Amino acid sequence: MTTPTESPLERLEGYRARSLEGGGPDKIEKQHAKGKLSARERIDMLVDPGSFVEIDRFVAHRCRDFGMDGERNKILGDGVITGSARIAGRPVFLYSQDFTVFGGSLSETHAKKICKVMDQAMKMGVPIIGLNDSGGARIQEGVISLGGYADIFLRNTLASGVVPQISAIMGPCAGGAVYSPAITDFTFMVEGTSFMHITGPDIVKTVTHEDVTSEDLGGARVHSSVSGVSHFTAPDDAACLAMIRGLLEYLPLNNAEDPPFVTPKDDPARREPKLDTIIPESSDMPYDMREVVKMIVDDARFLEVHTAYAKNIVVGFARLGGHVVGIIGNQPNFLAGVLDIKASIKGARFVRFCDAFNIPLVTFEDVPGFLPGKDQELGGIILHGAKLLYAYCEATVPKLTVITRKAYGGAYCVMSSKHIRSDLNLAWPSAEIAVMGAEGAAKIVFRREIGAASDPVSEEKRLIAEYKHRFNNPYLAAEHGFVDDVIVPSETRAELIRALEVVGRKRDRNPPRKHGNIPL
Repeated sequence: MTTPTESPLERLEGYRARSLEGGGPDKIEKQHAKGKLSARERIDMLVDPGSFVEIDRFVAHRCRDFGMDGERNKILGDGVITGSARIAGRPVFLYSQDFTVFGGSLSETHAKKICKVMDQAMKMGVPIIGLNDSGGARIQEGVISLGGYADIFLRNTLASGVVPQISAIMGPCAGGAVYSPAITDFTFMVEGTSFMHITGPDIVKTVTHEDVTSEDLGGARVHSSVSGVSHFTAPDDAACLAMIRGLLEYLPLNNAEDPPFVTPKDDPARREPKLDTIIPESSDMPYDMREVVKMIVDDARFLEVHTAYAKNIVVGFARLGGHVVGIIGNQPNFLAGVLDIKASIKGARFVRFCDAFNIPLVTFEDVPGFLPGKDQELGGIILHGAKLLYAYCEATVPKLTVITRKAYGGAYCVMSSKHIRSDLNLAWPSAEIAVMGAEGAAKIVFRREIGAASDPVSEEKRLIAEYKHRFNNPYLAAEHGFVDDVIVPSETRAELIRALEVVGRKRDRNPPRKHGNIPL
């Protein structure tokens, strides 16, 4: 409370002190007891020391219904801390919801604060980071709070592809609140303390009679491995905030800038002899595409995205010769690297993000095709596979492709082939570029010869070997210019860095249009 005898400066200091209190020490202690940091502690841990500049610290709600009137309920800041800061010296705008104030619930003024920093981020061309910890819409305000969510969703959509948007779920995020993170580029979750779902366990039980916990319905494990909603999972708040800082190292401030260059310490011409023997002799034997990637990129640093989701494809960020690149690789270690519904969605989303923010794409291809089966067909593999194809076709950033082993059928076309505007396509000598594997192809092509042979088994083996020699190699594709060169695997790093220097400034143009109609 203020008194008439206070000086203007004393009154200001009083207001500032009140704005720092949040819901009070008791509620902050409860937050800590749950293993969660307070909203201000999260900001302090995320940004460069002393760089946070708060705005709207004195905002208070205007609701007077359902017991919300009175000085006791007038908490400065209204449950969200907003402002600008620097992370690794680079500017960002951010907001951090305060669960100690009305459960972090979103009111009209709470939403307006968030919208203001989002508008500022768009004007200044810098990333927007949201630290979400909210019980949802403030019920006392009715449709007014719902309108606040819609105002935020609109800004998320308009900012998409203009500035990077990052969401960290650091507590509950339910109902309408989940759609803002879903529109943003990357979502982080914290194990054990964060969850996202449209409807909570009580409503689910009422409607469907299912007994389910918030963790099983929308916890970090579920969304990182099953639904794919979460891109990164952290064990606690501190690790989550550190991971956000790590991601920002690879991202430009906006879509008009290139991602940050770092002078490499790793020799651009470095050879990696292990790559010459990493492909097993048998085409049916797996290997880890992550190992291939780490041996090629700068300092073996690879920031993988969606690690636990659709493990048959690997996506993430790295550097080559100091330049940021987006990596997409089929993973022979899981389902033989086949493309299925989830892998297609995961790959398409990542390709489109990189294209929006001027990040060159490097594709490591070892794909036997699309996953067959009734579940896949009825689930829409045609539609979802077309998303990945569309994303690659639409992308105008530099695109480099390395075929390490299998490149079969339609999946060959999809994985950044020369036919869909890839700038450089390289193949290792182990590459098998064909409509299908030699065994299946020989049985079809030479069906009559095998059937007429006195020893069908021996004849089949001979014809399979002949087909493999003639077609399941990189040289027929190279004859037609579909592969630009067949290279020694150990020289892949140097080849890719040289290529980036040539095509790094390239920008293709798509036909003039409002927007395309990606198969959703």
